[in-house]
Amino acid sequence: MTVLGVVFGGALVACGSSGGSGGSGGSGGSPGGRPSAASAAASGTSSGTPSSVPSATRKPPNMAPGPAGLAPVLKRGPKSTAKVVALTFDADMTADEGERAAEGEHFDNPELIALLRRLKVPATLFMTGRWAEEYPAQARSIGTDPLFEIANHSYSHYAFTSSCYGLPTMGTDGIRGEVGRAFGAIRKTGARNVVPYFRFPGGCYDDDALRTLAAEKVTAVQWDVVSGDAFATDADAVAEQVLDGVKPGSLVVMHCTRSAAPVTAQAVDQVVPELRRRGYRFVKVSDLMRG
Repeated sequence: MTVLGVVFGGALVACGSSGGSGGSGGSGGSPGGRPSAASAAASGTSSGTPSSVPSATRKPPNMAPGPAGLAPVLKRGPKSTAKVVALTFDADMTADEGERAAEGEHFDNPELIALLRRLKVPATLFMTGRWAEEYPAQARSIGTDPLFEIANHSYSHYAFTSSCYGLPTMGTDGIRGEVGRAFGAIRKTGARNVVPYFRFPGGCYDDDALRTLAAEKVTAVQWDVVSGDAFATDADAVAEQVLDGVKPGSLVVMHCTRSAAPVTAQAVDQVVPELRRRGYRFVKVSDLMRG
């Protein structure tokens, strides 16, 4: 399988922060031919419920390591692709934020998940292991709904490179343990729709991080549209930024973290109907990669 919109190596930087937000460019390829059931559900043409979407039962595609043994990085789909777009949401929580959660800070966003279900929008959530441990019931609910899939966002949400939006930096020796620990925490909740994709905390990586990540046999997934929802208070501005940036095959990064991204649900409620009006269908990252 040939997947366009792929880069190997290099650094990618955007709107990450130590407050539990990620950020930077990325993308995916676009499915061709007949729309999948997930795509039909996204466009509102399916008569079934999210639980009837069969694509979640198919083995998720993955990409082989690239040149010099680096993990592959999926950035975006080809510009000539059909009108499909993948919304992705980072469920951020760093390893040291448990006390803040215990004091009532919300790193989850169940209203956003409910909205996606109501609108029948397939989505990929990049979840930290610490988030899964804090909200196991939600992780299980998301990870057993065929409308969604869960990917890996590390366990601790610590940076894999230096100078990454103030995030604590992890050494190379800790990277592999982070990925495996996160997958373990996610699966421990009972989530089943877990895909072999990884998103770097803060969107920050270099060749050393990619080389270490290659041993995990995962595809690093970034994005080409930054929503700007991290710490935003104006839902209209977030929606406008997404709508201005989306192209056929785009992959949008948003957040599933109320404390760090309080207006995401309101922005999504504007983005989804407008993109559908423009002829777009929503797909998960795995559907983008299937081509």
